[in-house]
Order: sequence, then C-alpha cells, then structure tokens
Amino acid sequence: MDILQAIIIGLVQGLTEFLPVSSSAHLIFTQQALGLSDVGLAFDVLLHVGTLVAVVAYFFSDIISMIKGFFLSLIDLKDGKFMEEVRRDPYKKLAWLTIIATIPVGIVGVLFNDLVESLFTGITVPAFFLLITGCLLYVSQRMNSGGIDLSNITLKEALIMGCGQALAVMPGLSRSGTTIAAGLFSGLDKEFAAKFSFILSIPAILGAGVFQLKDLSGGSVEIDACIAGFIVAVISGYLAISVLLKLIREKSLDIFAYYCWIVGAVILVGSLIL
Repeated sequence: MDILQAIIIGLVQGLTEFLPVSSSAHLIFTQQALGLSDVGLAFDVLLHVGTLVAVVAYFFSDIISMIKGFFLSLIDLKDGKFMEEVRRDPYKKLAWLTIIATIPVGIVGVLFNDLVESLFTGITVPAFFLLITGCLLYVSQRMNSGGIDLSNITLKEALIMGCGQALAVMPGLSRSGTTIAAGLFSGLDKEFAAKFSFILSIPAILGAGVFQLKDLSGGSVEIDACIAGFIVAVISGYLAISVLLKLIREKSLDIFAYYCWIVGAVILVGSLIL
C-alpha cells in the first residue's frame, strides 16, 4: 500500500467512524475499489488510534471531568456516599453510565468475534445493513427531540444506547447512527444523544484496538504511509464530529439516510448481478 492509498483509507476511516454511514462498510468498499485485499492489522489498529485521538481531543474537557468523577466516586464508595454523589454530580454519573453501557458491546466482541469477522469477507452483507442504517436514521429523524440529557439520563437509556452499539458490530450497521437512533427512540435530547454516542465510542474503539493487539504482527505498510493515514484519520475524524453535531443541532440527518440507501442499493444490486 502506498501513501496515497493510505491517505484515502485514513480519510474514509476518520469520516465514516463518526458520520452515520458505517465505517466498516466503507472500508470494505474502499479497499476493494483500491484493489487491496488486506491493509495489515498494524495499519488498521493505527487508524483506530487516530479516530480515538480525534474524539478524545474534541471532548477533552468532558473526558477529564469524567475521569476525575470516576476516581472521586471510588472514594465516595468507601465513604458510603456513592449513590448520593453519583446522582448529584453529572460527570460521576456519566462516567459510570459509559462504563456500564459499554458492557453489551464488550460481551458481543468477546463471544461472537469470529462470527462477526466472517461477515466482513464480502460486500453483500455490509450493503444490506447499510440499507438498515438508512432506515434507522430516517425513522429517528421523524421523532421530536426528547427531554433527557446529562442531568436526568438514567441507566435504562444508557443501556438502550449500549445495546445499539453492540448491534453495530455488524458490518454496514453504523455505530454512531445506531446509537444516536437508539437514544432518540428512548427520549434523549438530539444533541445529547449524539454527544453520548461519541463518548460511548471511546471505550469501544479502545477495546477493539486492544483486542486486536493479540493478533498483531508485521505488515507490508511503509512507515510513511502509516503516519500519513494516521494524521488524516485524526483530522477527518475531528471534522466529522464537528459536522455531525452541527447538523443534528441545526438540521437533520436525513441526508445520511438517503446516502446509505443509495450506496447500499447500488452495492447490493451490483454484488448480486456481477
């Protein structure tokens, strides 16, 4: 893989990791279009680190507050004030809700990894689930923004979004699209649903990267191509978060629903004919 191919894949990874159009589907489509059968696990992990850097950078102050809240809540637990303080401090609550909501995707990733990986070998399954992503986005945008935000979110809403994230391990089913839709279905405010979706992605991306390390071995990607892909993934990921939050705040995500339907239909029909 040369530098240009690495930049293209890094751009696709960064944009589609956070825009609700499924990074897994687009990476499969892009690699096949570029004639790449395998980009190498090391490069794949590096791209995920790039998107992790992007989301951490964007929500840096929130994440620092959550980390502080988490460790302070451990002291509260020792002092017998855990539940009282979690209810009082929104960042303590958000830290624990993020941890708990990550459990479903962790279970799916560990128990069904081989099954899920087997679905990444072709383009038919990703194309089909891209159509499903479009349906989820379209229906969710027909709903009014709910009144649940950081101040009053409960374990129930967090787990619903967490289960949505677990379902999104399927290739073609957008992680951000599914979790945002799950949040809107459960009554979350639109902007907070998107923000919580991005925060939920942090342990999911980190966990996926760590899980892949056990299979890490040397690859054929040059170091300059790796660096280029990483930098592009960071920048494009950061921009994608900014764009999506602006769209969900001021307009709607219908454009992504139409996009998923068009691309999914074209790829699905093409895979069945050719």
